[in-house]
Formats: sequence, C-alpha cells, structure tokens
Amino acid sequence: MTTAPVELLTVPEVMARLKVGRTKVYDLIRTHRLVSIKVDGCRRIPDNAVHDYIVGQMGEAA
Repeated sequence: MTTAPVELLTVPEVMARLKVGRTKVYDLIRTHRLVSIKVDGCRRIPDNAVHDYIVGQMGEAA
C-alpha cells in the first residue's frame, strides 16, 4: 500500500486556498491551528494540514 506524497504549499498558495490574507495565515500558524514547517527559512504548509484545518472548522460549525 502506498500513500500519496504530501505537497508543501507556500503561504500565498494557502492564502488563495483559504481566501484569507497573509496575516491570517501566519496567525493560524502561530496559534498552532495550522501545521507548518520551515525549509531553509521558508515557511511551508503541508496540503493535508490545510485540509485538516478546513475539516476541523466545518466540525466546529456543525
């Protein structure tokens, strides 16, 4: 069984997916609501972390 490779997104890509501003993305990272890693000083967010955040928000709204 193989797993799909994780795609690492830039902050602008996450901004586009969530339709929020740069400050909001960094706020989500700072408050640990959105998982991220640093690659040579550049912030990267796994695509599954964005998915998990969206699912979590939908769960809270229900």
